[in-house]
Amino acid sequence: MISRTISQHVLRMATQYPVVTITGPRQAGKTTLVKKLFHEKPYITLEDIDSMERAERDPRRFLASFPDGAVIDEVQRVPHLLSYMQGIVDERQMNGMFILTGSYQLTLMRSITQSLAGRSAIVELLPFSIDEVSSTYPIQSIDELLFKGFYPRIYDQDLDPQQALNFYLKTYVERDLRELSQIHNLSLFKKFMRMCAGRTGQILNISNLANSVGVSQPTAREWISLLEASYIIFLLEPYFVNIKKRLVKSPKLYFYDTGLATFLMGINEQRQLHTHPLRGNLFENMIVMDILKQRYNAGRDNNLTFYRDHKGNEVDVIFGIAQHVLPIEIKSGETVTKEYFKGLKYFEKLFPDLPYGQAVIYGGNKYYQQEETQIVNFLRMGEYLKKF
Repeated sequence: MISRTISQHVLRMATQYPVVTITGPRQAGKTTLVKKLFHEKPYITLEDIDSMERAERDPRRFLASFPDGAVIDEVQRVPHLLSYMQGIVDERQMNGMFILTGSYQLTLMRSITQSLAGRSAIVELLPFSIDEVSSTYPIQSIDELLFKGFYPRIYDQDLDPQQALNFYLKTYVERDLRELSQIHNLSLFKKFMRMCAGRTGQILNISNLANSVGVSQPTAREWISLLEASYIIFLLEPYFVNIKKRLVKSPKLYFYDTGLATFLMGINEQRQLHTHPLRGNLFENMIVMDILKQRYNAGRDNNLTFYRDHKGNEVDVIFGIAQHVLPIEIKSGETVTKEYFKGLKYFEKLFPDLPYGQAVIYGGNKYYQQEETQIVNFLRMGEYLKKF
């Protein structure tokens, strides 16, 4: 079993807040993590119908069963439970009393804000990082990582990725989304997800998506929000400063897991990735999400944006460091060429104050400095970014 990097951050939060809430995608390993870190506490999952009904029917009595707190899994299923929890943690004044997990970003955060504001630390657990996978499993190739994705069960149980992701998708669509929203045409929604996968690493164009699927723009926006709320897609916001350039204002679309994206694209064998036209987009997706995982695992917020103007000048990631930025270009190729530096040089002309230099994260195996640019083998990306 892979040890999760985020563990120290979670334990630290439990010494500082009465409630720790861990949110993230389904199957990201939340239950395994809390059971391991807080094994001395009673464990209850509200996925269990009997437990859920007890919590709904008599929340005060339910919580009174755990005078020293508990681990409560999938707490978003009984959101009003948090209102009653507020009084208990205020009275007891005991840090690390309740450890909560939940899978729906917006639903859970709304309940936390209303009932436990200032009382709960919020931790986002995403699927395995590249470092976590490589610490236990030998990585054979980039294509293997893109195809398998990073959901823990695929590695821990040695599951067939296509079969596991198919089950994941069916569970997500047929159960979770029905609870979040009334989707009347599941086949259209599945088509919408496939269209999103085909636009991985591209600027989000709601109008184009809606027309391609045959739904209205308001429906397309609602579906994008649902996919965000349930940790299927991630929207990278654009870098915006007041300069005399027309900048793109729409976000870029990524998937939290490349394995799920490849499955939705209809890629059913790893070897198909080698010549796939979107291989570079998928590699970029994997690196963007891995940078985000490193931020979350260290207890830090999302500080990522991208730069693009209307002439097509672009830098894949603008990594915020206090009032400064670190521009990062992402390339799947194994040979560094002049083309890799084009966007970085353009950005440097606009923003010459770059005390941390700039970086290229690529699919090759070298790690070296070239003038002001750090060339980073993607497997050593974590080592490099820890400096910041």
